[in-house]
Amino acid sequence: MSDVRTGGCLCGAARFRLAGNPLRVGVCHCQDCRRASGSAFNFFGVWPRSAYEGTGELGAFAGRGFCVTCGSRVASLRQDEAEIMLGCLDEAPSDLIPAYELWIGRREPWLLNLQWAEQFAHDRETGETAPP
Repeated sequence: MSDVRTGGCLCGAARFRLAGNPLRVGVCHCQDCRRASGSAFNFFGVWPRSAYEGTGELGAFAGRGFCVTCGSRVASLRQDEAEIMLGCLDEAPSDLIPAYELWIGRREPWLLNLQWAEQFAHDRETGETAPP
């Protein structure tokens, strides 16, 4: 096993362990992510579902997983992938650099775009990249 990362919610009731490197790392500015995170954007990483091991109970709302005790958004678990809120990692994720930005039309004007990152007008799945 290469890299192992650990993390969890604010109260510690929900914990997780990730093996290996993420498949991708991104930033999202959509309204849902802003509301769910309480921030101007969401910084997340996606791992293969098999790389995720968790303890504690996660609830879900609209596919977004949260600790049922403290409400912290932790992970969105799908059959094939685990999307992790990178602020939940125990160690600062300084080595995880976003490769793309989503919903850039909603980016706050005081935030500069990530010049090295692919820019999407909406979600990655639509393939709709933003003009340079």
